[in-house]
Amino acid sequence: MAATAHTDSATPASPIARPAPRPRGDWDAWGSEPARLPAAAKAIVATLLPGKAHPVPRRQVPELTPSLISDADLGALADVVGGHHASRADAVRLLHLGGKSTPDLLHRRMDGLQNAPDAVVSPADHDQIAAVLGVCDDRGIAVVPFGGGTSVVGGVEPERGEHAAVIALDLSRTAALLALDEVSLLASFGAGTTGPQAEELLGARGFTLGHFPQSFPYASLGGFAATRSSGQASRGYGRFDDLVHALRIATPAGDLDLGRSPASAAGPDLRELFLGSEGAFGVLTEVTVRVRPLPGATAYRAWSFPDFATGTAALREATQRGIRPTVLRLSDATETRVNAAMGGHLTRMRGCLAIATFEGAILEEAEAARDALDTVFAAHGATSRGEDPARSWERGRFSSPALRDTLMDTGVLAETLETATTWANLPALKQAVTDALTASLTASGTKPVVLCHISHVYPAGASLYLTVIAALGEDPQAQWKTAKDAASRAIGHANGTITHHHAVGRDHRPYLATEIGPLGVELLRAVKAVLDPRGIMNPGALVAPRSDTGA
Repeated sequence: MAATAHTDSATPASPIARPAPRPRGDWDAWGSEPARLPAAAKAIVATLLPGKAHPVPRRQVPELTPSLISDADLGALADVVGGHHASRADAVRLLHLGGKSTPDLLHRRMDGLQNAPDAVVSPADHDQIAAVLGVCDDRGIAVVPFGGGTSVVGGVEPERGEHAAVIALDLSRTAALLALDEVSLLASFGAGTTGPQAEELLGARGFTLGHFPQSFPYASLGGFAATRSSGQASRGYGRFDDLVHALRIATPAGDLDLGRSPASAAGPDLRELFLGSEGAFGVLTEVTVRVRPLPGATAYRAWSFPDFATGTAALREATQRGIRPTVLRLSDATETRVNAAMGGHLTRMRGCLAIATFEGAILEEAEAARDALDTVFAAHGATSRGEDPARSWERGRFSSPALRDTLMDTGVLAETLETATTWANLPALKQAVTDALTASLTASGTKPVVLCHISHVYPAGASLYLTVIAALGEDPQAQWKTAKDAASRAIGHANGTITHHHAVGRDHRPYLATEIGPLGVELLRAVKAVLDPRGIMNPGALVAPRSDTGA
């Protein structure tokens, strides 16, 4: 058995292994390689979105706001992490401008001066992170924890708040497998370990984490925890917060080691304060997660349903009966048609497509789960489409964000939002959000196409993931801001959650009080006041300062 993961406040002095470095995405795009727009996509765009195009092309490297950090402050930080790991060079600051939402990318492509952190500091481990927070707390420097930089809700903006300077705390140097308990199936990682790095390190030892959100190629395990991420295989493996066994945290007020047993009645579970905290209370420095042996076999199957309501009823029955495919998705009729046409599969354009994957130690185990789901779906009138649609989805499951960037180049808005609710309320919520988006974008002078799918299911309900395609207007920033506000208000009025897995950040913060109430907001502020009394941690994310009228 390898070194045991978190059994007390300390992890082994030397990591078991460190991964190869991973590249960051470009400063003005999701990744580093532009996506090719399929020929079928060009035809669909021309058909669905007629009229004058307003492309928003990429541009040369912009001018950044000047660094305001003093030589003395930068020197104090360099003393902690090493001179070349504390930098105010523009080339380094450029890669830490914030997240990768459509508003983020429109701002970088359209606006002049770009707000950048005053410095980028890259600590190597928990102790260096804690020391950096000490320096920043003493000197009044704001700190934005920065993992993969994939936030789509304004979660990693370089905001100073009331402080003299702001640093991006780049956690990539913490990437490491710190401990592995092969008996308890627990693995400890440095929080900056990305999804691919974790799978590389675990896979070499016969294990997998099984967390594959669309941000997987770039996002970090600390980011997954800090945003309550939900991967595409959530039905089989669970959400990321289901996978977290223990957390090590550095805050301006001190350190915390939370989670020592698989279950506990020792008061409220304090891990829950930090899962979804988005760096507003402190920095998640180490994450201990539940892992599984690598699957021995995978089965695939796809079906079509006559309509979304019928497919939803089938998913609900299968989920409530405890059938657990690894991946389970249902597209509405519009998404089915668009995706089929994009892939050149015109024969699959009718009805609503469902796809699923099934993992097992042996093929017979995976096929048994597939057959159980097939029986339920057949009883609801589903028609089998074989394996190909599910395999095709798996091959391209991380490509959509880069395609959004290419569509922006041509004048097309393609953005997503997500929510969740109970099965009983799902139809009303879907209709309310679709209507809000359609009305807002139509008023801006374009006819949008709104696609929707279910990709995360629970006994009591499911998520809705909506994609909006529309022609970019003359003022695309205002166009999407207005539409997103309309959709967010519709979600609140229809009793959906403002976010199922994208987190709150700054973009969803104005709507948080509708969901958790004013007292809930005050409770979050009270936690922040204890852990971060000077307010240096990610100012403006999750909760606003008391002086701000917003949540």
